[in-house]
Amino acid sequence: MPDVSDFSDDIDTVSRIEAVPSILSMVKQATGMRFAAIARVTESRWVACAVDDDIEFGLAPGGELPVETTLCHEIRQHLTPVVFTHASEHPVYSRHHTPLTYQLESYVSLPIITAKGDFFGTLCAIDTVPAHFDEAVVLETLKLYAQLIAMNLDLQNDLRVSNQALADANEIAHFRDQFVAVLGHDLRSPLTAVRLSADLLASRMTNERDLLLTQAIQQSSVRMGTLIENVLDFARGKLGGGITVEPRWVEDLMSPLRGVIDEVCSAHPQASVVETLSLPGDHECSRAYCDPVRVCQLLSNLLENAITHGREGAPVELQILVARDELAISVINQGSPIPPELIPMLFQPFSRSQGKQRGEGLGLGLYIASEICSGHGGTLEVVSTELSGTRFTALIPCGGTAQPGN
Repeated sequence: MPDVSDFSDDIDTVSRIEAVPSILSMVKQATGMRFAAIARVTESRWVACAVDDDIEFGLAPGGELPVETTLCHEIRQHLTPVVFTHASEHPVYSRHHTPLTYQLESYVSLPIITAKGDFFGTLCAIDTVPAHFDEAVVLETLKLYAQLIAMNLDLQNDLRVSNQALADANEIAHFRDQFVAVLGHDLRSPLTAVRLSADLLASRMTNERDLLLTQAIQQSSVRMGTLIENVLDFARGKLGGGITVEPRWVEDLMSPLRGVIDEVCSAHPQASVVETLSLPGDHECSRAYCDPVRVCQLLSNLLENAITHGREGAPVELQILVARDELAISVINQGSPIPPELIPMLFQPFSRSQGKQRGEGLGLGLYIASEICSGHGGTLEVVSTELSGTRFTALIPCGGTAQPGN
């Protein structure tokens, strides 16, 4: 069966080996010949991959010779070098068809064998006039060059495999993120229907037991909504280069924040939240330059996290202050302090708290809260001690001069 392989990849691989031009030049110097080449040789093809030609032999990279007319065909079969310095006086090669066909007087060729033992081709040199060199010395020198070429071929192949594996992994990650985004989007519609239905049922319930069940549905749907939004934001951030923040002037920031507090407290009726807010009725104190939707999401995530991981029965403290062009949101809960070595991991996606704590989640809430702060040009910090508990503090510039981090 004829070999119909495309050797463009082999030619390209050889061309990327920076040492090849120097190797071919040194082969010419070592032998005194005026043509040197690296050839890809198969059972039925001889293809030049790199050429240094001072005799106008007529070959360039990609050029071919009928493989049966070359000595490389024999080298491929026996994997042994061939060398002669004066063909017309040689007892064997004076009658051999290759030097007669191409009118060669001097010739040397060595096999190039990869680390896996595969025959790639040959490193060869030719000339139409006799050459004068010590055959044993030249063969040893060219053997080292052939090994150097083989090593570089292996390195190039390994690099190509690694790059392909990386490209495949990136593509898989991209499709995974797209899947998560689509899944999160498609989950929101039925969840909205569940929440509206639960609200309607709750408004009509008179039986205390049925009302408790309906409230449980409401609480679970709120929790699911938070999780879905976090997953969506994470997927959008991965696909689009970060969580988007769109600040604008908000005349009354306290009203939507108040709504978030009420919703979270409604979803966790067993929790006690002690609030300290900056004059909710004061219009001037409520005015801020920020993304109100994201700030509400930030508050929800911090408050949910504090309730989930705080000591059962202990109150959660919430402090919100808008002053000096800065919005400060602090959430404090009681419980076992966070080990110092775990604090750097808190704002990484999919990091979960360690130890026996209640209500483990996806680990996206604090990551997204941190990204929202960064998008506003602000910060999110945590301090955790046995005495004072764990305090998360978000500081967001809100005077209209903040430089977004995203």
